[in-house]
Amino acid sequence: MKKHRANLLSIYHAALKAVHGRECVSGWLRQHPQAGSCHVIAIGKAAAAMAMGALDVLGNQLERMLVITRHGYGEPELSRDSRVRQMESGHPVPDQSSLDAGQAMLDFIAGTHTSTPLLFLISGGASALVEVLPEDLTLTDLRHVNHWLLGSGLPIESMNAVRIALSRIKGGRLSAYLQGRKALVLLVSDVPDDDPAIIGSGLLHPDVDSPLGAIDDFPDWLNDMIVRASSTVSVLDDACQPEEIIPHHVVASADHARWASLQQAQQLGYHTYEHQQRVTGDINVVAAQLSSALADNDPGLHIWTGETTVELPEKLGNGGRCQSLALTFALQQQCHDLREWLFLAAGSDGSDGASEAAGALVDGLSVSRIMAAGLDPRQCLIRADAGTCLNSAQDLIITGPTGTNVMDIMLGLRLV
Repeated sequence: MKKHRANLLSIYHAALKAVHGRECVSGWLRQHPQAGSCHVIAIGKAAAAMAMGALDVLGNQLERMLVITRHGYGEPELSRDSRVRQMESGHPVPDQSSLDAGQAMLDFIAGTHTSTPLLFLISGGASALVEVLPEDLTLTDLRHVNHWLLGSGLPIESMNAVRIALSRIKGGRLSAYLQGRKALVLLVSDVPDDDPAIIGSGLLHPDVDSPLGAIDDFPDWLNDMIVRASSTVSVLDDACQPEEIIPHHVVASADHARWASLQQAQQLGYHTYEHQQRVTGDINVVAAQLSSALADNDPGLHIWTGETTVELPEKLGNGGRCQSLALTFALQQQCHDLREWLFLAAGSDGSDGASEAAGALVDGLSVSRIMAAGLDPRQCLIRADAGTCLNSAQDLIITGPTGTNVMDIMLGLRLV
């Protein structure tokens, strides 16, 4: 079992390497050389890695660079370049530094000559890391909305529709501030179907199919905010249609991570099952589906990518959706007559909710180890405290920042 645990971790790390922001950005730019000088804005949890990739290729072509990433996700090497300004801000809940970063971004754009192109490097997390609010909304309003969204169980498309409705830069509105400047966008995708209108809430790509109007169960206070913001953002909506569509290119996605996992697993000698359909939905439903996949098929390694949703209590424990999924899977697996199995669920960005862990790797004895430590795994799940249980079983995966963000990776191995 120790060998197989090590193998699953090596498969996970192979996936991370394949979608690392530095290599993916530098590879794309080498294949598509840029003419002349440019300015670069990198935003997201993979922003520092993507910025390093741009520096590797652009060299003296770079005039200035603004990097906005999560607290603790910065790159010291970037700060040693006088052309680079690096800022860190709040995630998953925005803070004052998120608003400071938003204003810094607008100032950076305004300070760029209209004839010099802008290269945007955008990855997941940008929605919280940078914001410019309508006049009638405050940071308190913004944080209230994001706390509610994170515990709502809504899919990412609906969450972003709310964020767009309350922003002066999301939903393509940032393009209004370019005032004719040429731009190019490279994306590390953390959303289903790699939709550029959803990645980072579509800063430079209008969301023409926003699902906001189809949702009628918002609380009154949120509907009031949306109404208050509408007059400000509607003016920007009229101005954010550029004469030419800004090119967007996805340089890394969950598909790339899944393919790398598949290749590494086959090199290790496993019979593999590649699940191309993205995993979505409530963790309880997903855990049952993935658990059944192991029980209903011959021994082998199953590979999934995607993101689950979880409804959170008011007071959060330790852990996130990946840890909750892993622990729920371990409990679900007790319904099947399988003992020799392993299951890994981890975020590709190295973070998972209110926790320093990226996720967890459980096996057929995980629940026994947790209960031997005097903990009740079902109660931990109710309290959104899966991390405490999994830590007691020594099942947590800790990576630190990974330089990428392409949704979650799930590996299920049936041995016999």
